[in-house]
Amino acid sequence: MRRLGSAVSTLVSSLLLAGCGHLSGGFGLLGRDLAGPAQRPATESDAQQRLEADLGAGAAPDASAAERDAEDDSDLFERMRRGFSLPQVDDIRVRRELAWYAAHSAYLERTFDRGRRYLHHIVETLEERNMPLELALLPVVESAFDPFARSPSLASGLWQFIPSTGRRYGLDQDWWQDERRDVLAATRAALDHLAELHEAFDGDWLLALAAYNAGEGSVRRAIEKNERRGLPTDFFHLDLRRETRAYVPKLLAIAELVAEPDLFGVEFPAIPNEPYFALVDTGDQVDLGLIADLAEIPRDELRALNPEFKRWATAPYGPHQLLVPAPAKERFEQVLSTLPPAKRLRFVRHVVRRGDTLAGIARQYRVPLEALRSVNRVRGSLIHPGQDLLVPLAYTATTAAHPAPPRAAGEIQG
Repeated sequence: MRRLGSAVSTLVSSLLLAGCGHLSGGFGLLGRDLAGPAQRPATESDAQQRLEADLGAGAAPDASAAERDAEDDSDLFERMRRGFSLPQVDDIRVRRELAWYAAHSAYLERTFDRGRRYLHHIVETLEERNMPLELALLPVVESAFDPFARSPSLASGLWQFIPSTGRRYGLDQDWWQDERRDVLAATRAALDHLAELHEAFDGDWLLALAAYNAGEGSVRRAIEKNERRGLPTDFFHLDLRRETRAYVPKLLAIAELVAEPDLFGVEFPAIPNEPYFALVDTGDQVDLGLIADLAEIPRDELRALNPEFKRWATAPYGPHQLLVPAPAKERFEQVLSTLPPAKRLRFVRHVVRRGDTLAGIARQYRVPLEALRSVNRVRGSLIHPGQDLLVPLAYTATTAAHPAPPRAAGEIQG
């Protein structure tokens, strides 16, 4: 992604000099990445005059929408643009966010470099549901397309579900996995949630998006407050918390930038309009590090596609499936077919000594007590000195890439 032309540089400078500071308080990672200094806001008329002067009021972009439509369908961004349907809003809050994003091309490049893994699946799922394709950009606002992103409110994953909302939409969270980070499951849950909110707010997508961030109750109370005062009840007139007031403009701004990159002098890196990953049945529990090495898939790549697994192993109770890069699917399946089930997960041998307890051994190796019982077919907690126990160990050679200490015993962090 190349740096912006002089037109946008001038625009950003003039907006910031006028005190048009970026609104902070974004969700998850963006609460840190997008925070800016608190400044006196410019008036809408001032910002509009500068916008027209710097970009040229009504000026045509370098490549028209018609010309882009005539291009081939090899670029996912072209496919997305044809499905954009959210309203275009001329509001000072949208222009503030647009100026910030436009001035931080390196940030966008990092974000979409992560997002290239997930965008095709999200776009295809939105199309199947006949939902606006701008929603595929919501993870830019929520998590910067980091599936391991966590917020202070304990929201997690691309779509930033808090624990209770995740459970409400069927996203399991236990010692082995957190489906709020599951690419397929969390995308399904997020779109279910957005569709329900869209219906609840009578087809108003901006109110649905505000409710996704702030909660349905908060948005309804703001609407009722305006109704009592005889004020408009659209999103831009509601008295919502600061984070939510910036949340919807962020999505509208990034969508506008994607829709008309030439107008702002931005070139997005091409993302192929084809599936990035494929779903593979493993048949049983597997060690992610071991299988990645054998299939010659970079460990970080397999981890980024399967971020829900917290122990570098799939869950023993299934479903036994993994996402792998599409070109590696055949090789991955071949490796699985030649790997005996007994070698799919690493084990160590522990000889029980006097004073050992099953719970103590589980703590020592940081494995679930139930997993230790299951592998060794032990009922209850009775063990005796000299007894051999098999202890399942997930691959853990990731400290160089992920040096942060785990939040829970044994958890591998992303």
